[in-house]
This record gives sequence, C-alpha cells and structure tokens, in this order.
Amino acid sequence: MNRKVAFYTLGCKLNFSETSSIGRLFQDAGYEPVAFNEKADVYVINTCSVTDHADKKCRKVVKEALKHSPGAYITIVGCYAQLKPKEISEIEGVDMVLGAAEKFNIIEHINELTKQPKAIIHNKPISETNIFVPAFSIGDRTRTFLKVQDGCDYSCTFCTIPLARGASRSGKISDIVKQAEEIAASGIKEIVLTGVNIGDFGLQNGERKETFLDLITALDHVEGINRFRISSIEPNLLTDEVIHFVANSKRFVPHFHMPLQSGSNKILGLMRRRYRRELYVERVKTIKALMPDCCIGVDVIVGFPGESREDFLDTYQFLNELPISYLHVFTYSERENTIAAQMEGSVPGASRSERSKMLHILSEKKRRLFYEQQLGKQVEILFESDQKNGLMHGFSSNYVKVETPYDPLLINEVIEAKLLSISEENHVQIQQLTETFIH
Repeated sequence: MNRKVAFYTLGCKLNFSETSSIGRLFQDAGYEPVAFNEKADVYVINTCSVTDHADKKCRKVVKEALKHSPGAYITIVGCYAQLKPKEISEIEGVDMVLGAAEKFNIIEHINELTKQPKAIIHNKPISETNIFVPAFSIGDRTRTFLKVQDGCDYSCTFCTIPLARGASRSGKISDIVKQAEEIAASGIKEIVLTGVNIGDFGLQNGERKETFLDLITALDHVEGINRFRISSIEPNLLTDEVIHFVANSKRFVPHFHMPLQSGSNKILGLMRRRYRRELYVERVKTIKALMPDCCIGVDVIVGFPGESREDFLDTYQFLNELPISYLHVFTYSERENTIAAQMEGSVPGASRSERSKMLHILSEKKRRLFYEQQLGKQVEILFESDQKNGLMHGFSSNYVKVETPYDPLLINEVIEAKLLSISEENHVQIQQLTETFIH
C-alpha cells in the first residue's frame, strides 16, 4: 500500500513552485499525494518568513495536520525553517526541520518515517546554500510558476530573504527553456517567471553568465505557451530594453509587478533601496508610452521606522498621481537580525494600521479605474478551473479579472471576448466573441 503525502504552502509564488517540485520527488519515490484535509502518512509544510506571525501560522497548520492524522510524520521546510530551526523543532508534533540546502533532499532524510522523542534538524549555514535547484508548479492550476532565480545579493534593511535563501543564483537558460517546453507539453497555457530577484538573473557560481533579457528572448520562442508573465521585478533592473522587448513580444504579456516600497526618497534611503522615486516615475512613463493598457502592480510598505505622517502622505500622493493598476500593501513588522529592527522612530501600531487601510482603499480605486479604462475593448481571456456561485473566472493578458457563467469547456482555454461592465466584486463581465478557442 502506498504511503500518502500532503502539502501546505505559506508565502510566495516561489514557495508554490518549490512545493510542487518537492511533491514530484515524493511521487517518484512511490508516495501518493492527497489533499491536506485528508489522512496522510507525511505532511510537508513549506513556510515563509516575510509575512507576519510565521510561528503562529506554522503551529496552526501543524495542529490541523495532526487532527486529520494523529500519527503522521510532520516535516517543516522553507524560509522560516532556515531562519528559526530550533524554534520550529520545539513545536509539538514536528518531527523534522529542513533548511534551504536540505529541502530538495527531503526523500533521503524522510525514508524511515520513524518518530523520535525530539525533532530532527538538518540545517546548514545559509552561506553553504549556493546551488540553484530548479522548480515549477504543475497540475494544480491553469498557469504555472517557473522558478528561474533564487537568493538575493541586495541588503534592504527590512528583509530577511538573503538570510533565508542565500546569495543570488540562477539556472541556465538552456535548462529553463527545456522546463518551459515540458510545461507546454502538459497543456498549460501560461507561465509566470518567478524568483527572489528575477531581474538579477544570470549569476552562476557568483559570475554573471547570462542576463534576464537573454532569458526572456529565449523563452519567447517556446512553442505551445500562449503567455509568459513576469512576476515581481525591481525598478532598477527593469531596463528600457526589457520594457521594449515585452512591448514587441507576442508571448510576454503587458503586466509588470514593480516594487516601490515607499514614495519618499528619505524612506527609500533608510530602506537601502537601489533607486529613488524619480527612477520609478521614468519606468512607469516608459511602460505606459509603449503599452498604454499595461497593468502595473506595486508593492508598498507602510509604517517603516522613521516614516512620519508627512512621509506617508508623500507616498500616498505619489501613488495617487501615478497611472498604476493595483497595490500590494505590507504593514512593516520588525524582523530579527535586520538593520531596520534596530532603527529609531518606530511607528505606533495604530498608525501602521491606519496607513495600511488608506492604501488598501486607494488600491481598490486604482484597480476599478484601470478596469473602467479597459471596458469596451476586445481581449483574450485565459480561464481558470475555479467556480463559485455558478461563475468561473479568468484573466486577460493585462491581468483584468473577468467572470462568466461556469462552463467546463472553457477551463484552460483562451477565448476572445469584449469587456462589458464591472461587478460589485470588482470583476469584469464579458461578451464571448467566438466559440473558437485560440491555441
């Protein structure tokens, strides 16, 4: 009888791609994957250190797993496992903690499944984590996240990622193209390129061998993929050449997610970001000049140490005037072993919450305005497999979320449609223009 394994992923798209790849390792070893709410022999929880309450979330997921299968073997991997292995090992029910270098050798570590009195920790220093391990998600949605880069050489004062994932490193373009071809052969229509700092693509063993522009140029020739989407890319690494390439590409879609973090140059300096707001404005102008309908998403942190109300309002006004499409708002929280945690000028929690709320409201306004500007246009929609209240959802190439009555024939299909109106949930209703699917 096959042993059963279940997975739970906290955090980013990169984590999802890695969980999926770890899942394939288990399948190759003869395990049967099951849903997390089913009884399994092994539960693997992939953790995050970026979002708040990592410890609390990890404990809750462990507790849930043991509810479904009290005698199961619980393994914790991911960024939080690298940063706080001892803390995690003391959570009741945890059997093994694997750091960044060990998580892809999980089968070697886990084969015995013998529960010990204390959790086993395999956790090398992050300086020894210098090999790029490829990963991509497949089989769980209509688009896949393809990992092209890992780690980061930047030293932003608020961030623990370099401590959790190590130095910047990348796969070879030839290998990534083969993975994209494998994904295309599975029938998936959209690939999202993901990593920690993907614009820094091309470092192998500390030497720059290739560039991000080289990568996207090669991927543009992969047959069978309708869309490539670039996930978060730093404004100082989103070059004019990359923007021009996307504008002229048939496969790379007009959608950029470009972190800002603050619209105040004073705060950008305290964060040790590698640009100032003026560069950000130039990037947005270039994108919109070449692709007027391009969707631009923005990461912003509120409540950073030293951020006065005037600094925040500076950020608010800066964002309000930019032709961006939506915001991902993060409330600053102190992280151990970061410079920012030692800085003076801590912002009270109530002020952090108020600022976050203001930017969430601004984000909704920005998204609605962007959607309104798209109404009446003819677009191509790729439909997802989800359904709720008889409706299914899909996305245009420029990331407009649409809804239409559920039809199983539309799942993972690209159709032409006209954008008609916006629902109360901020989804766009469509008129399907053709029964013919676009392949």
